[in-house]
Amino acid sequence: MLIPPPLPPDAWDAVVLGRRLRHLRAQKNLTLDALAERVGVTASHLSLVENGRREPKLRLLAELAGALGTTLDDLLAAEAPSRRAALEIAVEKAQRSPHYASLQLPPVKITTRTPTEVLEVIAGLHQELRRRMEEQAATPEEARRANVELREEMKACGNHYPQIEQEAQRLLEAVGHGDRPLSHHAAADIAEHLGFTVHLVSGLPHSTRSVTDLKNRRFYLARAGTPGHEPRSVLLQAIGAYVLNQSEPEDYSDFLRQRVYTNYFAAALMMPQKQTVRFLKAAKERRDLAIEDLRDVFGVSYESAAHRFTNLATEHMGMTCHFQKVHESGIIHKAYENDQVLFPADHIGAIEGQQVCRYWTSREVFNVSDHFRAFNQYTDTPNGTYWCTAVVEGHSSGLYSLSIGVPFKEAKWFRGKDTQSRSVSRCPDPTCCRLPSPDLEAAWGGNARPAARANAHLLAAMPSGAFPGVDEVEVFRFLQAQSGLT
Repeated sequence: MLIPPPLPPDAWDAVVLGRRLRHLRAQKNLTLDALAERVGVTASHLSLVENGRREPKLRLLAELAGALGTTLDDLLAAEAPSRRAALEIAVEKAQRSPHYASLQLPPVKITTRTPTEVLEVIAGLHQELRRRMEEQAATPEEARRANVELREEMKACGNHYPQIEQEAQRLLEAVGHGDRPLSHHAAADIAEHLGFTVHLVSGLPHSTRSVTDLKNRRFYLARAGTPGHEPRSVLLQAIGAYVLNQSEPEDYSDFLRQRVYTNYFAAALMMPQKQTVRFLKAAKERRDLAIEDLRDVFGVSYESAAHRFTNLATEHMGMTCHFQKVHESGIIHKAYENDQVLFPADHIGAIEGQQVCRYWTSREVFNVSDHFRAFNQYTDTPNGTYWCTAVVEGHSSGLYSLSIGVPFKEAKWFRGKDTQSRSVSRCPDPTCCRLPSPDLEAAWGGNARPAARANAHLLAAMPSGAFPGVDEVEVFRFLQAQSGLT
C-alpha cells in the first residue's frame, strides 16, 4: 500500500477526525469490531480514536480510509460530517477545556442515545459562558479605552467633583478639624468617627495597599508602609471607598473610576478645598503660584499637590492646565489636560503608554543637573505656547518627572515665569524628535542593531478578579487570621 507523506502534527483535529470516522463507519454499516479487524487493530483502540482520545498513526489513517472507501483528505477534512456531529464535537471540546474543569461539573458521556436537544443546550450554554467571560475580561485595549472614557469625564468637569468635596468637608467638620494640615492622628480620628479602628500589621496581602474588614470595622495597613504610598493617604483612600459607598467594580472602567474617586477624596481631606483655594488665590495675587509650596504647606507629595491643583485651578481660578507623569524613558504614565495641549495618543485616544516629545518640559527636566528645585520652561508647540514646571522623583521602577503646564497667558501667575529656558516642539511631526537627523542617519544607519527589552506584560491580559490584580484567597485568609486575634 502506498503510504502518504507525513503530515504535520496539527494537520488534523483529533475530535473532528473521530466524529468523521464514526460517521463514515456508520454509513458503511460496520461495527467497531468489523472495521478494527479490517485494519488490524483492536476495537478498543479504534474506539479511543473515534472518541478523539488517541491520535492514530498515518499508516492506520491510510488503512481506515481504504477500508471505508474514501480518501485520506476526506477523512481528515476539518468540517464536521453532520450537524449532530458538529454538536457532539462542540460539547466534547467544551468538556475538555480548562474553563469546564474549573466549574467542577461531571462530564456528559455522549452516546447515540444522547438527545440532540441536550447537546444543543450544553453547547449553547458553554458558548454563552465563554462570551460573557471574554466580555468581562479586561484586555489592555479595553483598559486603555476605559482610561480614555474616564479622562474625558474628568476633562468635562474640569477635574472637579463637588459631591466628593462636600463629603470630605463634612467629615473634617465632624472631627473638628481646623485650618491646620491633616495629621496622621486626625486621619485616625476620622476612622474612629466612622466606627473603625486602624491596625498596622505585618504580612498584609502582597497585592494590596490596605484591607478593609467591614465585618469587624477595621482598616488594615502595612506596618512597614507601602512603597510610594505613605500610610496617611492609604488610610484616607480606604476611608473614601467606605464613605463613597463603593461596591465591587462592575468592570474595569468602574474599577478605574472608583480609584480616581478615592484618590480625589483623600486629597480633599489632606488639602481641604476651602483652605487650599484660599492659599492658591493668595499666591496668585502675589504672582507666585508654585506647586512645591502647596506640597510643603500641606505636607503631601509633589504628585498629590499637582493633582490637587488640577482639581481646583479651573473651578476656582478659571485657569486651564495639564498634568503629566513621565518615565525617564519618555513614556507617559499618567496625564490630564483641559487646555488643548496636544498629548501623543493612539487611534482610540489613549495617552498612557505613548512617548512624549523629547523637547517638552517633562523630558527636558531629566537633562538638568539641579533636581532639588523645580525646572521651568516655555515650549512652543503646534497648538500654542505653554509654560510648564516639573520636578524629578525616584521610584523603584526608575525616575519620573511630574509636571504642571498652563497656556502662555497664564504663566504670569507662577513663580518661574521669568525662566530663559525655551524649546520648540513640532510633534506629532515625526521629524521633530522621532527620526534621527541626517548626520546621525549617515553615521549609523544600517550599523546599529539594538536588542529590545522584552516586556512580557504587553502580551498579557489585565489582572483578573473583582478588584483587578488582588488575590482574593490571600485577602480572605488574611482576614480570617486577623479575626482570630484578640
